[in-house]
Amino acid sequence: MALSFCGNDRGSNAYSVDKGVLDNGCFVDALNLVPHVFLLFITFPILFIGWGSQSSKVQIHHNTWLHFPGHSLRWILTFTLLFVHVCEIAEGIVSNTQMESNHLHLFMPALMGFIAATTSVVYYHNIETANFPKLLLALFIYWILAFITKMIKLWKFADASLGVQHLRFCITALLVVLYGLLMAVEINVIRVRKYVFFANPQKVKPAEDLQDLGVRFLQPFVNLLSKSTYWWMNPLIIGAHKRPIELKKIGKLPIAMRALTNYMRLKDSYEEQRQKTEDPDKSPSIWKSMYRAFGGSILLSSTLRYMADLLGFAGPLCISGITANMTFGVYFMSSTELLQNTSVLAVLLFLALVLQRTFLQASYYVTIETGINLRGALLAMIYNKILRLSTSNMSMGEMTLSQINNLVAIETNQLMWFLFLCPNLWAMPVQIIMGVILLYYLLGDSALIGAGVILLLAPVQYLIATKLADTQKSTLDYSTDRLKKTTEILKGIKLLKLYAWENIFCDRVEETRGKELTSLKTFALYTSMSIFMNAAIPIAAVLATFVTHAYIEEVRLSPAKAFASLALFHILVTPLFLLSTVVRFAVKALVSVQKLSEFLQSDELGDDSWRNTEMSMSLEVGKKYKHHGDVSTKTINRKGRYRMDNYEQPMRRQLRPTETEDVAVQVNDGFFTWGSNLSTLSDINIRIPTGQLTMIVGQVGCGKSSLLLAMLGEMQTISGKVYWSNESGPTVSFFFLFLILSWLSKNRYSVAYAAQKSWLLNATVEENITFGSPFNKQRYKAVIDACSLQPDIDLLPFGDQTEIGERGINLSGGQRQRICVARALYQNTNIVFLDDPFSALDIHLSDHLMQEGILKFLQDDKRTVVLVTHKLQYLIHADWIIAMKDGSVLREGTLKDIQTHDVELYEHWKTLMNRQDQELEKTEMESQTTLERKTLRRAFYSREAKSQTDDEDEEEEVEEDDDDNMSTTTSRRSKIPWKMCCRYLSSGGFLMVFLMVLSKLAKHSVMVAIDYWLAAWTSSNPSLGVLQHRSYVPVFIILCGAAIALCLITSLTVEFLGVAAATNLHHNLLNKIIHAPIRFFDVTPLGQILNRFSADTNIIDQHIPQTLESLTRSTLLCLSAIGVIAFVTPAFLIALVPLTVAFYFIQKYFRVASKDLQDLDDSTQLPLLCYFSETAEGLTTIRAFRHEARFKQRMLELTDTNNTAYLFLSAANRWLEVRTDYLGAVIVLTAAVAAIWTSSQSGLVGLGLTYALTVTNYLNWVVRNLSDLEVQMAAVKKVNSFLSTESENYEGSMDVSQVPKDWPQHGEIKIQDLCVRYDTMLKPVLKHINAYINPGQKVGICGRTGSGKSSLSLAFFNMVDVFEGKIVIDGIDICKLPLQTLRSRLSIILQDPVLFSGSIRLNLDPECTCTDDRLWEALEIAQLKNMVKALPGGLDAVVTEGGENFSVGQRQLFCLARAFVRKSSILIMDEATASIDMATENILQKVVMTAFADRTVVTIAHRVHTILTADLVIVMKRGSIMEYGKPEILMEQEDSLFASFVKADM
Repeated sequence: MALSFCGNDRGSNAYSVDKGVLDNGCFVDALNLVPHVFLLFITFPILFIGWGSQSSKVQIHHNTWLHFPGHSLRWILTFTLLFVHVCEIAEGIVSNTQMESNHLHLFMPALMGFIAATTSVVYYHNIETANFPKLLLALFIYWILAFITKMIKLWKFADASLGVQHLRFCITALLVVLYGLLMAVEINVIRVRKYVFFANPQKVKPAEDLQDLGVRFLQPFVNLLSKSTYWWMNPLIIGAHKRPIELKKIGKLPIAMRALTNYMRLKDSYEEQRQKTEDPDKSPSIWKSMYRAFGGSILLSSTLRYMADLLGFAGPLCISGITANMTFGVYFMSSTELLQNTSVLAVLLFLALVLQRTFLQASYYVTIETGINLRGALLAMIYNKILRLSTSNMSMGEMTLSQINNLVAIETNQLMWFLFLCPNLWAMPVQIIMGVILLYYLLGDSALIGAGVILLLAPVQYLIATKLADTQKSTLDYSTDRLKKTTEILKGIKLLKLYAWENIFCDRVEETRGKELTSLKTFALYTSMSIFMNAAIPIAAVLATFVTHAYIEEVRLSPAKAFASLALFHILVTPLFLLSTVVRFAVKALVSVQKLSEFLQSDELGDDSWRNTEMSMSLEVGKKYKHHGDVSTKTINRKGRYRMDNYEQPMRRQLRPTETEDVAVQVNDGFFTWGSNLSTLSDINIRIPTGQLTMIVGQVGCGKSSLLLAMLGEMQTISGKVYWSNESGPTVSFFFLFLILSWLSKNRYSVAYAAQKSWLLNATVEENITFGSPFNKQRYKAVIDACSLQPDIDLLPFGDQTEIGERGINLSGGQRQRICVARALYQNTNIVFLDDPFSALDIHLSDHLMQEGILKFLQDDKRTVVLVTHKLQYLIHADWIIAMKDGSVLREGTLKDIQTHDVELYEHWKTLMNRQDQELEKTEMESQTTLERKTLRRAFYSREAKSQTDDEDEEEEVEEDDDDNMSTTTSRRSKIPWKMCCRYLSSGGFLMVFLMVLSKLAKHSVMVAIDYWLAAWTSSNPSLGVLQHRSYVPVFIILCGAAIALCLITSLTVEFLGVAAATNLHHNLLNKIIHAPIRFFDVTPLGQILNRFSADTNIIDQHIPQTLESLTRSTLLCLSAIGVIAFVTPAFLIALVPLTVAFYFIQKYFRVASKDLQDLDDSTQLPLLCYFSETAEGLTTIRAFRHEARFKQRMLELTDTNNTAYLFLSAANRWLEVRTDYLGAVIVLTAAVAAIWTSSQSGLVGLGLTYALTVTNYLNWVVRNLSDLEVQMAAVKKVNSFLSTESENYEGSMDVSQVPKDWPQHGEIKIQDLCVRYDTMLKPVLKHINAYINPGQKVGICGRTGSGKSSLSLAFFNMVDVFEGKIVIDGIDICKLPLQTLRSRLSIILQDPVLFSGSIRLNLDPECTCTDDRLWEALEIAQLKNMVKALPGGLDAVVTEGGENFSVGQRQLFCLARAFVRKSSILIMDEATASIDMATENILQKVVMTAFADRTVVTIAHRVHTILTADLVIVMKRGSIMEYGKPEILMEQEDSLFASFVKADM
């Protein structure tokens, strides 16, 4: 058969035009070719020239992008056009097979049309990116020509009386409509852009976001194809391989997605709701405002979702068609002829899958974007509300910090997740109903039974889901408890080791961990039940359906129906499983909205006008507070006096401006409250003179701080006014005064305010001090000197660039307070409020701050200072004093006034001052500050070491591969951590691993067997009778039962493997760390160790098992599917090679990028959450400084950063899913085509296709789970890195039995040539020390800091590395003793008192070996007996965490009692009296002398006068003994070190 355009059938003259040119069908088809050829001729040169010139230039940057009008519509129409062309080609080819010779004109023009349509859209895209609309004319002409030629064809068809029943007629009609619409779109572009036929074409600029090169999130701006396939993400994801994705790389968000934009949207609709509600108490509905603001996107997403779900049903129907038509060899000509053709069906199936997946991912993306936008808006709303919360709300405990944190961390996320899942709420019922209808249509009544099984089991799933949530909560409680105990152990590890108690406390943790594991096992059980239900429900449904079908229906089950319904059951399971989750989230979302709306309705401070305007609630209230005559006359007088002052002022001002007595703040008749109607401050009439130092004094709790806050407007005013003046005081002209006030009410000066409870930002020291003001070096230096912060800053690792605050370095109270004062001093404000700045400072610092900071720095600037203080000795410096008592002003005036008018008060102050002075004399050399600095130095000693360890980690990574070229880094970043996986599995135990692998393989084999049996059953010989068909049923039932049982076993083994692994890893980790040498704790920061026990353990406990289960399941499903397809149609294996390669690259690139984005998301989330709690804590400060706007700005930045990371992460997930879904669709297509061409048995074809369809669902899960597992395995890696730490050598060379029971009996100590170092790498800290201590001697050791005193005390306990020499106690070399024995026989009192939470008994005697009498005796010696007796429970009284419910001195005495309980003949005191006051210290000294009269006591002394009475003194310097002898003898030598120490200490 020769090929010819019009065909050469016998007896027909294809080329005759007798009846008129247009009546020849072939000619009309040829005419249709013209426009397509025209377009190709015109556009190709332009495209090639354009592309050639473009590639030579840089890639057109996205800031020139611009969409022409009708952009998305054009893409949709073009895609529809392509689809219709495909149908046209298919129709032509199928019709051609019915002809004698080949008629090219049946499909050739359609093929050309397909090529032309593709070209048109490529051409359009290029013109659009170049923003050169003139070239669109070519397209315009093409649409017109194509429209005309198609019209002619349609007209001729109608002439020949062809109608809708003929497919070709329908296709032509559709094409006419599409070309017409495209023409309209083109005309619209001309109309809007006026680029042709118009005198002045319109200049249009690209969107504002695009001109900002920082915007990298291009989803809203790219064309439709790129939008739906996430093509624009390619550079980012592939680039992640070369270098990690950083915050810089993901840039800023487009304006429409920023938190501010969305906040405005939500706020507007919220306010609209508020205005609508008549009832002021009823809160505006958040749901409605959310719908108003974001409803459009939710509707769009739902529409996409519906389209996807309906397309999803195309799969089973096409399977049914392909499988059914495999039995017929002929084609029937009819209007549905095309759908009878299996090849056509295969292509349709492919297209339907591609479209379904594209719609589904688009729907996901839209919901996620909306969810993120909503979260940003809600966070901004919450933050704005926090800034306006009334202080009384915070202080009265109506709004706690934890509530605010929950709102930010939990409730907003719940709402976001609800939005993600919300399209499911309305899509699922539709999906379920459609599925059931189709099943009924395929199988009749038996389908309803299967559906019934599914519906009956759905509530069970919901039940399991709720149980899971509850178990998770209880697990969380236990793990918090365990963490608390672990933290305590790690904080007190030194003490535990010195007392040999580590195992006892380790058991306490293990006990809690046991409870947690029980809870975890329940959790694992429910999880595995949930997984089991998921896998078993479809099997049960299929079993019920097919068995009933075999017995009810007379008709034999055909493969077409069987496999179509099998696919339908698979589709039905997902919505049912998800439904329980969605319902749970919906319930949570309702609760969250309730909490949010309560929070948004809570009280706030009034507008800014409250600073001045009348706020008296009503006259009655005012009258109620007016007291009896005498008081009011007094107030009137007082007021009168000030009034007079005020009147005189302007006069005096002109005369001597220096002496003006302006008033900076004045309170008249003030009654203030903290929320309840009882006034906290009553009858306040005060004034604060400008430019002078005012002091507010009074007893604790008399309302001094409240007075400051009342002036700042933080309290609720019942009546009265607060006036803030600007520079000039109130003047005579009342009009002028009014003007000033009205101006001021809008703009009160910001007040520099240092609160009583110091508040720091998570920022550097410098940022904390400058607090948003411009940096001025001189001023900064002066402030730091005034607050004597320099020595503290020098200790910090990065000086004043060190991060401090909640997540930064922990400073002590005094250091924090001085930074807050420094902040107040640095601000350039006229008024400074200092609320008890001296409370946490020792006397030297207070004096320095008073002299340098307040008197010199602030007064030189002529700033108005208000100082609240308890230190009365500073009153002499005050220009003005306000004395308070019980919430009202007792006296006001200068010190002289008070001295003359209120002698009693003055005398009272005098006695108090004397008492304070006496205390002053008591405070000794070593002040609190030096101690604080010491602890800081200690913290840093370990911190530097920490940075070393971090570097070591990095070095290890580098060492793996020194030739650091591109390929090696990429290979390392894309490697899957197999080693860690093996490590994890081996922790689970080999039996469990073996069981898991075995049961998994068995389960999947049985699943395949079921489906294979179904194929054999349905395609068995039709001539067999009904009974023979039923003989297939028993095997089918057995297989299904086995599958269900195996599902249960696999889900249980995986989960319990996880529990076993978690148990072992935690147990080993705890034991390793508890038994590590003390040096390990010096070098490793506490936070790092705690992280292993909190975050990493949590991942190992709860996340890895689920990921592992999901990963193995989806991988095996994909593999079994590919196996089945290959078995049915071996030809498929050829296509598998390129598909595998593509899949490998997709997953490789995605995993790396996903990990980076996940890290970015995590690392940007923490600062955001911390920022909220930080703001809530520092509200008064922020508002006093008037920095609300700056803080809002920062919050929006943090939110946007986090949202950017999250959006990119979800876009990357969509990128992956679209690609794996398309791969899946290609697999389905190849499987179908291979099956059609090899025309195998129809049952097997159905089997192959059903499996191919499941692949699309599971491919992306394989990759997602792989990348999750990779991230989670990092936790195992971190835990593992700690498991390699060396333990201390607990054994010793002597056996315990060789040590006498009562050793050491005498307490004789010989130190021979002792050399000690902390680590084999470090220099020795003690060099060749020799000493001899007689039994019962009292020895004092002194020396400067770092001279090796403490190291010597640690050497007695073998805590440090003794590498030369020995210490012999009562004839035994201590290095040979087992550690447990040695440490349990000696006692030590440490410098920092450590108490553990629990009872007093536990703290004194955790081993429970002593009688109560002995414990009481010890407490009596330590002067604590009476205090403990008074406590509820006596010895079993509660000790809170860290012993916070006792004072520092009491804690130290408890530690002393602890040493007495253990009656050992040697006691070592390491600077034990450093943190107690003199009186207690004297008691201690006496006690030690009497109670330890016959024992050896070694005291390491801070203050030399404590060891003047010792029998022997050892003076150390740089790790050697400098002087050794009796104190009296050493004192006599003038030039001895000891003598110089004593002189300095006197």
